[in-house]
This record gives sequence, C-alpha cells and structure tokens, in this order.
Amino acid sequence: MRIASDAPRTILGAGGLVALQGLAGLVFAVILVVSGSSTPGNNVYGEAAYFAVISAGVLAAGVGLLLGKYWARSPAIVVEILLLGVAWYAFGPSHRPEIGLPLGLVVLGTLVLLFHTRSSAWAQGDTEG
Repeated sequence: MRIASDAPRTILGAGGLVALQGLAGLVFAVILVVSGSSTPGNNVYGEAAYFAVISAGVLAAGVGLLLGKYWARSPAIVVEILLLGVAWYAFGPSHRPEIGLPLGLVVLGTLVLLFHTRSSAWAQGDTEG
C-alpha cells in the first residue's frame, strides 16, 4: 500500500507507530467489553468507552500523520509524552519492566521520529532539502 504524501519518512514512520498504538487501545477496549462484567463500583462498559474514545483520537492522529497532515504532529507528541509517563510507571513503581521497557522504547523511538530535523522542517513548511 502506497500513501501519497509529501511528508518525510520520519513522519510516516511515526504515523505508523502512533496508528498502531491507537489500534492497540481499541483492541483493549473490545477485550474489556468481551471479557469483563460490571460489578458494583466498576463499570467495565464505561471504562471500555473511555478507552475507545481516547484510542480513536490516537488512531486519528496516526492516520493524519500517514496522510501528511500537519495538524496531527502536535497531538501525536502529546500522546507520546503521556505514554512515556505510563512506561516509566510500569517500569518503576509497578515493577512491570516487561511492559514498561518495550513501551518506553517504542515511545522514545516515536518521539525521535517526531522531533527529527526533517520532521521539524516539514512541520514548519520548509520543503527545501
């Protein structure tokens, strides 16, 4: 599949990673609905809806980057910074390095792509070079 975009490869790579994160969140929301049942004080359907809405926004940012839309870079950066905190918490206080380390590496890699020189030049409208 070829995406027609004047965006640099760094933006397209970041867009793919952000879109995969959004898809993973949607899969998580579906798993919550399928496997969970609401108990007093724990509304699984509300939680799944929350994750579905947030994940749909992340997916939209990823698709926007893949399509070369300038607006998608800022929300993607915000999501990655928030996920970096999630990865830190999973690695440290939660004592789950098997979750935190891979997530942290993906998030750092995505941030590197989003802040790359070519990505920044593209976001500022510099089409030369």
